[in-house]
Amino acid sequence: MPDLSVELFGIRFKNPVWTASGTFGYGLEAQELYDISQLGAVVTKGISLKPRQGNEPPRIVETPCGMLNSIGLQNPGVEKFLTDIYPKIENVDTNFIVNVFGETEEEYLEVCLALESAGKIVAYELNVSCPNVKRGGMLFGHDPSLLGSLVSRIKGKVRKPVLVKLSPNVTDITEFARICVDNGADGLVLINTLLGMRIDVRRGKPFLARGMGGLSGPALLPVAVRMIWQVYEKLGDRVPLIGVGGISTWEDALEHIFAGACAVQVGTANFFDPFAPLKILKGLRSYMEEKGTERFSELVGRAHS
Repeated sequence: MPDLSVELFGIRFKNPVWTASGTFGYGLEAQELYDISQLGAVVTKGISLKPRQGNEPPRIVETPCGMLNSIGLQNPGVEKFLTDIYPKIENVDTNFIVNVFGETEEEYLEVCLALESAGKIVAYELNVSCPNVKRGGMLFGHDPSLLGSLVSRIKGKVRKPVLVKLSPNVTDITEFARICVDNGADGLVLINTLLGMRIDVRRGKPFLARGMGGLSGPALLPVAVRMIWQVYEKLGDRVPLIGVGGISTWEDALEHIFAGACAVQVGTANFFDPFAPLKILKGLRSYMEEKGTERFSELVGRAHS
């Protein structure tokens, strides 16, 4: 059997297929369908310091080959997460990564510090790229000095690995990737959603209450693969890259991996096929068997050679 395990930032993952934040809840919902311990990791819905109600509806609209969302990071807050949700995931046999959001640098840090003693949480994914909130989010992901300061400060205060989820809504993503790595980021997640809009021509108004939202789904695949490729070309093996964006099949996942991703996150595909992560894992295993590839690591960055 091929070895699909990966070791990233000092942590062993049983395989490289993870779920993407905001598309899989906290993993509990999917437990009704299958054993999520088969996954390499679950990345939780974004957690903030205080509870958030999210944006006014409508908050989701379909697009050709994808969807726009403007949820606004609705969540119960870190305290409620620890008391009500964490006990339910504590005994699940896979790694959990918490997507962390804040409106200020201090809020990001407080959420991470509150999670330090939660052993099941193996790493933090800093959400500096959400396009659906008025404060925080892209404010950090689009400002090099703010981004560098945020990463550096959190790395100086926490013990667990810090990943940064980057925004595609920038001129040169490689520069933002370099800033994160220079300030101590343990891993990079590429990419968050693209800013988009749809207008209801019958009403003459945007479909979404906030107007704009984040585009995800199959339409994002070529953009995400291109950005993984560019960052891998610039940074090489300085930091693990986690690919996310447009992954619906094992072939999509393999494009990310060949471009330089050490693991992949399955996002919007969970909405139209809840079993997509398992199908992707099975497809990768079958591909490795067919090609005689013994270790998953042999596939990473292959398109660059």
